[in-house]
Amino acid sequence: MSNLKTWLLVIAVGLVAYVAGAKAGRARYREISHAAKELWDDPSLRKARNQARKAIDSAAKKASKKLRA
Repeated sequence: MSNLKTWLLVIAVGLVAYVAGAKAGRARYREISHAAKELWDDPSLRKARNQARKAIDSAAKKASKKLRA
């Protein structure tokens, strides 16, 4: 019987923590999401992404040529 009470207590505490965290976490999630979108749209990051994409494409072409030879 004691084991059942322990599990019920653990489940109850877990549910309360989940509900409280979900309500508090939603606003923080929105803040983090907004900051990530701003960072992603930053012009300097966009330039770096384009440079990386060009470098990857160039390396892939070189590797493809070496594999064909």
